[in-house]
Amino acid sequence: MSLFTQRYGTGDRSLVLLHGWGLNSQVWDFILAPLSAHFTITLVDLPGYGRSQPFPVLSLKDMAKEVAQIVPSQSVVVGWSLGGLVATQIALECKDKVKQLILVASSPCFIEKEAWPGIKPQVLDDFQLQLATNFRRTIERFIALQSLGTANASLNTKTLKQAIIDQPQASLAVLEQGLKILQQSDLRENVANVDVPTLRIYGALDSLVPRRSMPQTDILWPNSQSLVIEQAAHAPFISHPDRFCAEILKFIDE
Repeated sequence: MSLFTQRYGTGDRSLVLLHGWGLNSQVWDFILAPLSAHFTITLVDLPGYGRSQPFPVLSLKDMAKEVAQIVPSQSVVVGWSLGGLVATQIALECKDKVKQLILVASSPCFIEKEAWPGIKPQVLDDFQLQLATNFRRTIERFIALQSLGTANASLNTKTLKQAIIDQPQASLAVLEQGLKILQQSDLRENVANVDVPTLRIYGALDSLVPRRSMPQTDILWPNSQSLVIEQAAHAPFISHPDRFCAEILKFIDE
């Protein structure tokens, strides 16, 4: 077993991009060109996703351990959604690998609980049940949620769907485990221990990681900063690639 990786760019700084649940590294295509002049970019298909086949079902910690092996030392690590949990876990356990951390539409705790804003548990429970009966439709529904409310929602959804069509699909077991990781992971007590500069990017229209969680995460994670991209939802690097790349470069250069 080995992770699928691709490298792009000529920059002298290392940038690693980690995708979200159900998808693969093709989702980053919109931002490769503008960032390639500044970085050597490593694209990764997470274990069991896309071209990283075959992999057994892994816990969050084991997934982070696998990915960390191919992350160059002192990289800027960008994690989107589920990939944000993996990136955070790498920053916690493999400190020499991460120089700066950027989390996109991600959260230390994805599920709504008590006073914490997040995904209603029933939503992911429903996806879990539907996976077994209508595999493709469930993933397409999840993708549609990621662009809900944006001006170019149909284009964004088409882009995400194309990433699924073009590359091998994760197994049912891997997808079910990915949902469990989103349901069960709670890193709120750990994030203060991430001792590298961290940027958290939110979409104002995101229904999966609501911007209402941002102020509470600011308090939990004093070594991080946050920003909101207006009119973006769960995939701001697709709906607003220019703004997204500009914010990344600004943060890294600071």
